[in-house]
Amino acid sequence: MSLVFTHGIYIFVSGNVEPFFINLNWVKPYIIVVMETIVLLSVGILLAALVFAYFVLNNQEISLRKAAEAQHKVIESVHDTMWKIIKEKANVSEKYRETFESVYPEIIAGRYKDSQDMLWIKEDNPDFDVSLYADLMQAIEVQRMLFSESQKRMVDIVREHETLINSIPHKWFISNRTPIEYVVISSSKTKDVMVSRVDDETLDI
Repeated sequence: MSLVFTHGIYIFVSGNVEPFFINLNWVKPYIIVVMETIVLLSVGILLAALVFAYFVLNNQEISLRKAAEAQHKVIESVHDTMWKIIKEKANVSEKYRETFESVYPEIIAGRYKDSQDMLWIKEDNPDFDVSLYADLMQAIEVQRMLFSESQKRMVDIVREHETLINSIPHKWFISNRTPIEYVVISSSKTKDVMVSRVDDETLDI
C-alpha cells in the first residue's frame, strides 16, 4: 500500500518492514533526464532512417539510370549486328544502310516475311541466291527476338524508374528526378493499330 503526498510517496511493505518515503523532488531530475534521452534517441533514430532512405533510394535511381544506359547499348548492338548479318550474308553494299534503317522497324516487327520490304537486297545484289534466303531469314529472326527481349527489358527499366521517381514518399528523397528518355522502336503498322485499335492484316499460312 502507498500514500501519495504533495512532495512524495509513502510506501508500506507487508511484514515488520517500516514504511519508507520517496521524495519526488529527488526523483524528478532523473525522470527528466530519462525523458530527454528517450526523445533524443527517437529523433536520432528518425534522422538515421531518413538519411538511410535518402542514400538507398538515390542509389536505386542511379542503378536504374545506369541499367538503362547499358540496355540502350545492348539494343544498339543488336541493331548493328542485324545490319552486319544482312550485309555479309546477302553481300549488300554500305550505301544501302539508309534503306536498312528505313525498313528496320518493319523487320523487328516480323513483317519482312510477307512484305516487299526485303526487295532492296535483290535490288542491290541481283545475283543473290534465293536458296540462301531462308538462312538469311533465320539469322534475322534470331536477331529480331534478341531485339524484342532487349527492348522489353528497356521498357521495364523505364517503367520501374518512373514509378520510383513519382511515387510517394520515394520522390521526396530522390535528387535526380529526370525521366529516362527512350522512344520505343516499332513499325508504322503497329503504331497505326495502336491508334485505330484495329488490326485486319491476314497472314498467309
